[in-house]
Parts: sequence; C-alpha cells; structure tokens
Amino acid sequence: MFWRKHASHFDSNDADEREVKINELKAVLGPLSPRSNKYCSVACLTRYLEACNWNVAKSRKMLEDSLKWRAAYRPEDIRWPEVSVEGETGKMYRASFRDREGRTVIVMRPAKQNTSSHEGQIRFLVYCLENAVLSLPEGHEKMIWLIDFTGWTMANAVPLKTARETINILQNHYPERLAMAFLFNPPKVFEAFWKVVKYFLDPITIEKVKFVYLKDEESMKVMHKYIDPEVLPVEFGGKSNVVYNHEEYSELMAKDDIKTASFWAAGAQADHVINGTLAPEARPVVAANCR
Repeated sequence: MFWRKHASHFDSNDADEREVKINELKAVLGPLSPRSNKYCSVACLTRYLEACNWNVAKSRKMLEDSLKWRAAYRPEDIRWPEVSVEGETGKMYRASFRDREGRTVIVMRPAKQNTSSHEGQIRFLVYCLENAVLSLPEGHEKMIWLIDFTGWTMANAVPLKTARETINILQNHYPERLAMAFLFNPPKVFEAFWKVVKYFLDPITIEKVKFVYLKDEESMKVMHKYIDPEVLPVEFGGKSNVVYNHEEYSELMAKDDIKTASFWAAGAQADHVINGTLAPEARPVVAANCR
C-alpha cells in the first residue's frame, strides 16, 4: 500500500518526465473494460508508478494484477448492509473529522473486534478503503490511519492469515494511499506482534507508522502536526466529544453507497470473462515484483 522506493535514474520532480512515464504506462495497458478504464485515471497510474520506482514494466504488472483482482472481487460493488455487522462495535470507520490538509481519517479500534469471519473482515476492510478513497478531497490521494490500542491484548489480534491478506491487499491493490498511520497507546505486548507484522511491510511503510502515547507530549506533538486537537476526539487527547454511533454511521454509509453506485455507473458494463472469471482486458506480461 503503502510504500514507495526511491528511483535512481528518474527525476520524479520533473513534470515532463512524469508525463512521459504516465503516457507510456497508459499505452502498454492496452484496451480496458469500462470500469477498469475508469479506475485507471492519471492519479491512479501515477500511484502505481511511484510504488514501482517509476518502472513502467513493473507498474504494468502490478496494475494489471489489481485490475484482475478488482474485476473478480468487485470492491466497488460491496454495500454497507453486506458488511454492517462488522462495524457494529466501531472497530473501523471513516472519521467525521479530517486532518489538517482535509484528508480522510480512518479510525480503527482493534480491541473492539467482534467477529471471527476471515472473509467478513476482509470485505469490511475493502469496503472501508473504497469509501475512504471516494471521500478524499480533489487533489489528494492519501489518507490518515488512527489506530487506538486502548484495551487491546493478544486475544484481540487478528489471525496471521487475515493479517497477511490485509497487508497484501493494502500494498498490492491500494499503493500510495497511506500518508501516515498513528498507533495510539499500543501496549508492550503489541511490540511482539508488531515485529511479526513488520516482516511483511516495506521499510518506507514502516517509516509512516508512528507510535503515539497520550502521556508522551513529544509523540502527541507529532500527531498534532497532522490532526488539529480541536477536532480530535477526547479519547485521543483532543477536545472533541464526537463518538461513534452505529445507527448514525449506517445512515451515512447508506447515502455514500448511492454516491458510490453513481460514481461507478459509467463503468457498470460487465467486464470480459476469461475462464469463467471476470477479468479486464490486459495483455499478459512477465511477472515483476515492485517490492
């Protein structure tokens, strides 16, 4: 997801060079299904190029894999009633406030885990990501994660299978979407779990993860650089009394589902079917790893 390696022979600050790479990637993708074409905006192509060090061949492979995943999994077609049970405790939701740049903030409370369904948890994650992306203000591609570990123990930890698939989806299908992740008040026991999870993360992603402690003024200052204390909930050391209300949030998601359907309506035609599985039109290429 959430990482970027530094290019050695490419000036990513040069607008002309960037445009050449973007156009090259667009050209080699070839014909796409309507929805895949809608997904592959200039901003999207840029994110995949950044994730792959601006290597067009690797970016193409990564993007085509994402298009095939999206055609089969249909993340844009997941609706709130399908996943609402996962959100009943407020374990993950789009915050009513934004960061100082107006970007979407996703709040997670792993101690409030309420199901054991691997597939249910993954679909809920994907729904939340798609919703967060569509709520980003124009010109922004990245979001903020605020993860509250209050009350968390290893008993709340998701199974390794779920953690690995979560990381796989985030890194391979939502590249360059993370601006910063704040881990709020993580207990000592989380350090052992974090060491395992870090094994699957890129170093650049790890740099975006900040441990924040309510009683550590310096770490709180780091978070306040991104999120104004005035809008930050009290439980995070802020001044706002806003709390998660599942009924109100469900009403909001119902409205957002309508917006989502409208956004993708132009690309609602069925994608091409290959071997009985939905897949976009994309020529096969030699596997290339962007990690």
